[in-house]
Amino acid sequence: MNYYNEIKETLVKNEIYKKVKDYSKNKSDLNAYFEVGRLIVEAQGGEKRAKYGNKLIKEYSEKLTKELGKGYTERNLRNMRSFYIKFRKWHTVCAELNWSHYRLLLSMSNNNMINYYIYIVKSQNLSVRELRERIKSKEYERIGYKEELEEPRINTLIKNPIMIKTNNSNEELSEYALHKSILENMDDFLKELGIGFAYIGSEVKIKIGDRYNYIDFLFFNVKYNCYVVIELKVTEMKVEYVGQVTKYINYVDKNIKELFNDKTVGVVICKKENRFIMEYCSDDRIFTTTYKVV
Repeated sequence: MNYYNEIKETLVKNEIYKKVKDYSKNKSDLNAYFEVGRLIVEAQGGEKRAKYGNKLIKEYSEKLTKELGKGYTERNLRNMRSFYIKFRKWHTVCAELNWSHYRLLLSMSNNNMINYYIYIVKSQNLSVRELRERIKSKEYERIGYKEELEEPRINTLIKNPIMIKTNNSNEELSEYALHKSILENMDDFLKELGIGFAYIGSEVKIKIGDRYNYIDFLFFNVKYNCYVVIELKVTEMKVEYVGQVTKYINYVDKNIKELFNDKTVGVVICKKENRFIMEYCSDDRIFTTTYKVV
């Protein structure tokens, strides 16, 4: 079998197809590069030997560049080879990601990490630049959920720590200053919270008995169909915070939530975690995470 001719034919067909059917050129690219990766691996004698076969890639790159033009550098062909090796077990690639998205994922060895970033690109329609920023911020490492993302719960995608933008990241902020920073950078905060969050209000005034209380932030999550109470604390997690958030959750469930909404959840964002408090907190509606100012 002449592997070079097969690779060349695949790439030529892809270029022709993209010109004729521009609307599906991304899927054509992915299928072509996957097939080229497969042919390269076979030409190099299989996957175990493929990573050592850069001499053949150099030869192919020089010939393809001479015959087809730019775009077929050694690096690009190595990426196509890696693309096939990394994703061949998945049988199909996701056309909602483009080749540039996939190139950002090729250096990852953790399949759960790759799953996570594919999931958020699809669910949040992330551009390549936005995906690069998420990876750079180590978003996957900051979530507690590390398994397959088939049916994640709302708490499984809460990052730890949550990055909060401020005007001066070197200052020790008061709760008021932290609260103000979030309001000034609400779009960034919503992205940090995750998928489907919508802002409802800040310092939401509620009356319990004859006393007024104020919920730091109230959000609604469209994906999980539930209200989310968020309390900010600039100290270590304390047991009384659990009671405070429980009270707010119960109030929202009784006075704000509709019958068709799922149960309200609460998130305490604090300076430092105390795992013993949460370990013995039996209320599965409450979650905790830390913050870092940037």
